Amino acid sequence: MSDRFDIGAYWEDFTPIERVLTAALGIVTLLLILFLGTGRLGPSYFLFLFGLGGMYALLSLGLNSQWGFTGLINFSVAAFFGIGAYGAALMTGSNSPIAGGFNPIFGLLIGLLLAGIIAVAIGIPTLRLRADYLAIATLGLAEVIRLFLQNERQWTNGSAGIRGIPSFFEGWPILGEFPRLMPGLEIGIIPGTAIVLETTFWRQLLNVSLMLVFLGAVFFILRRAQRSPWGRLQRTIRADEDLAKALGKNTYRYKMQAFVLGSLIMALAGVFYAHLNLFVNPGDLDPITTFYVWVAVILGGSGSNRGALLGGFVVVAIREGSRFANDIAFIPLDAAPLRLLLIGLLIVLVMRFRPQGLLPPQRELIWPSAVGNKAPSGPDKGVPQSDGGDPNE
Repeated sequence: MSDRFDIGAYWEDFTPIERVLTAALGIVTLLLILFLGTGRLGPSYFLFLFGLGGMYALLSLGLNSQWGFTGLINFSVAAFFGIGAYGAALMTGSNSPIAGGFNPIFGLLIGLLLAGIIAVAIGIPTLRLRADYLAIATLGLAEVIRLFLQNERQWTNGSAGIRGIPSFFEGWPILGEFPRLMPGLEIGIIPGTAIVLETTFWRQLLNVSLMLVFLGAVFFILRRAQRSPWGRLQRTIRADEDLAKALGKNTYRYKMQAFVLGSLIMALAGVFYAHLNLFVNPGDLDPITTFYVWVAVILGGSGSNRGALLGGFVVVAIREGSRFANDIAFIPLDAAPLRLLLIGLLIVLVMRFRPQGLLPPQRELIWPSAVGNKAPSGPDKGVPQSDGGDPNE
């Protein structure tokens, strides 16, 4: 059998929606190249937006591990995001009222530790109750943490926020000096225009590399967990918790594990944001952040890790892309503030025509070795036999 890569066969294995999404991704890529080449979009700003999309993808993966896997309704996404961001900022920021000046690794550890402690504290009294109690508790938690950070000047610097946060690789050998050592470059893609790559670009490139490491590690862990016995039990709890209890499973313990895991991922996104934006304040914990993340998970498909990745980047594309709508001459109104309307319309269309999401999780639930190293194209095609035997045997 030939080992050559057959792109035609690979394309045939795509579902119709995956083909549409692949074509749309190709169009978006061409537009980005055009905008970069003409100078309408700066390379440093593009990398910043890409990092922001990865941050929302991390938040979506965290919520997906709670809601998509186990059915836990968490309305405190912004709170755990803020805990991670403030944990990193208070340990490293120049105007931190507590510490400041520490290596960003310590900020990462403190942010994750605080998120884990608070997740356990909120989960102990609520996870034994019905799902709506958890929703109410997490909604209140988000607002309590936001108001605490806004009004507690002695510990958090209040509404002034934390400034002077270094980049994550500040002080590291080689990587710490990389942006300053790289020369400025001019690249001409379209005649008459040039892309200038300066210190800011190289710094953002390091940020994107860090985001890809975080995103890849989290995606790999969740993908393995989703296909494991632990993941199958989590889906059973979501579908019918009484059935899981009848099988002798301690559902409270498993729900606590999912809740803490998702909260840690959200805090990790907050740590990344602190070192991406270099400034945090209580406004970053606005409830609209939680709304955006829920939209991303619903859009991609509840329980789908691929969908969470897609949803995070799509939400940022709509949110930030609408800022440039005013540059389009034929639009007769101020289109930039319409981002919430566009996102709301997107939810309505998805729930009407694709309620399972754009990338439902069916393909992610089966080990490739179980289907002959080929993912099933759809439930109507069945599971191919890896040894060529009779499927009726």
